[in-house]
Amino acid sequence: MRFELDMGLSSLQGRRPRNEDFAGVQAPAAHEADRGWVAALADGVSGGEHGEGLMAAQTSVMSLLRDFHAVPADWDTSVALDRLLGHQNAWLAAHNQRPGPEGHAREALTTLTAVALRGRRYALAHVGDSRAWLLRDGACLQLTQDHRRERRDFAGLTRAMGLDDALRLDHSAGELKVGDRLLLTSDGVHGALRARQIADLLRATPGAQAAADALTAAALAAGSHDNATALVLDVNDLADPGLDDLAALGRSLPSPGPLPVGAVLDGYAITARVADNGVHRLLQAREPHSGRLVALKMLHPGRSDDPEERAMLAHEIWLGLRLAEAPRQRRWAGRDGSSSGFVRVHPPADGATHFYAVFDWHAGQTLEQLLAAGPLDAAQVLPLATAVARSLSLLHAAGVVHRDIKPGNLHRGDDGQWRVLDLGVALSPRSPAAARELHAGTPSYINPEQWQDPPLPPDAGSDLFALGVTLYQALTGRLPYGEIEPYQLARYRREPASVSRLQPSVPMPLDRIVMRAVARDARARFETAEELLLALERLAARDQAVPARPAKASAEPWSPWQVALAVSVLLNLLLVAWLVFLPR
Repeated sequence: MRFELDMGLSSLQGRRPRNEDFAGVQAPAAHEADRGWVAALADGVSGGEHGEGLMAAQTSVMSLLRDFHAVPADWDTSVALDRLLGHQNAWLAAHNQRPGPEGHAREALTTLTAVALRGRRYALAHVGDSRAWLLRDGACLQLTQDHRRERRDFAGLTRAMGLDDALRLDHSAGELKVGDRLLLTSDGVHGALRARQIADLLRATPGAQAAADALTAAALAAGSHDNATALVLDVNDLADPGLDDLAALGRSLPSPGPLPVGAVLDGYAITARVADNGVHRLLQAREPHSGRLVALKMLHPGRSDDPEERAMLAHEIWLGLRLAEAPRQRRWAGRDGSSSGFVRVHPPADGATHFYAVFDWHAGQTLEQLLAAGPLDAAQVLPLATAVARSLSLLHAAGVVHRDIKPGNLHRGDDGQWRVLDLGVALSPRSPAAARELHAGTPSYINPEQWQDPPLPPDAGSDLFALGVTLYQALTGRLPYGEIEPYQLARYRREPASVSRLQPSVPMPLDRIVMRAVARDARARFETAEELLLALERLAARDQAVPARPAKASAEPWSPWQVALAVSVLLNLLLVAWLVFLPR
């Protein structure tokens, strides 16, 4: 799901000689949908004849809207607002310290209230006396407090953009709900209308634009002497929960306790226990309404209170939800627009009582289970390699490293599709600190660079090496470097035996691809998943283009000309023999 917002903006000059308010909204690009929306309203301080208040308001809003979606993906929303506005404040403060025209002091000052909508939460940043409001279920709440002092000997802002070298912003955050109406106003609106009047207009006026128009018109009719600006945001639908939302659920909800077959969790009826590795439990369950089977992944009771494990499970759910958006976010999508290379994860249900992940259930077998019956032939391995390489290319394009590619994490469903399982230790730009510090993976599939001193961090090449080891094992039944224990660098001192030497039926082109993927020297391997995928697709295309050899025809009687030809050849051979051996 994606945000569905109805927006309305109205800004009236009123009795002022010029309008020094400025407001705007910035939507994310399609491939940045998880970064959310941002809106801001600024009220320039009228202190000079050169329009510096308008300049301060306009540049502050525009710089925030322009740069919000360009910050690093691992920045928290409040951090992004604080740093972007802090840089703008430093620029305004430096501008104000330079002499103005005719020696007058510069006064490029502005209030600013900004709101970012990300996942299912909002984050506010505020300075000055513009305001933010929230109308929910008929109740109107003021979300900000004015930074203004009113005394007989002084009236003015105590905080504003450009007033001081250091900016002190008020920050707040909260959950969003469908039907929420957010409102940003300049003091030309709330200075003329009481909070009750604003609430009545918000409740009574359908449509965001109509509500914004009604507020500014009412403010001028009530005698406002200032510019009147109102920005209304109606939340019609919410996006899938973001990482911050999921992390908050992980901190607040308990983990499920022991669940025997037949137990019910939030409507899911447990039908089977699938796996338990001491850290996570995997259960099969049936959905309450559709009756479909799903997989529930949750923390083992012994790890249920570990905040780091909770953060990593929240990150795994978040990655799964991003992959579910693949058809609409082209950089995540496959060439056919699908995301079938991964198991779809479901967003947490409203009203969930415990913290766990819900995945689609796919019957079938992992590669590890298939290999228990022996190695696979080339015709079976080639589609496996192509599917997994395509999935890795999607992950790597988004800056994600799986870190645990192995036969146990590759699954072929009953629909014939190969899928990559378990993003629990995957690294992304927003991975929790515990995941970054964890030396994850299965030793026999980890590339040698991670064992050297000092070790190199895992990267896209680590996944490609692990895939190469997996393909080698699938074709030969053996690991290229044998069973590896941590720090056994001696195992990597020579190249492994070629695949075709161990399994002569493997075609040489496939042998070369696999041996390149597991090469001892990283410089000899594939650099990207796309390069490996291209090599596999070329091999598959060439195999399909070569026509099959026709079967031998059944024996037929020789024709007369065939008999005559055979007799002629035989007589010529006899004549040659007689000439060679004729006594001289």
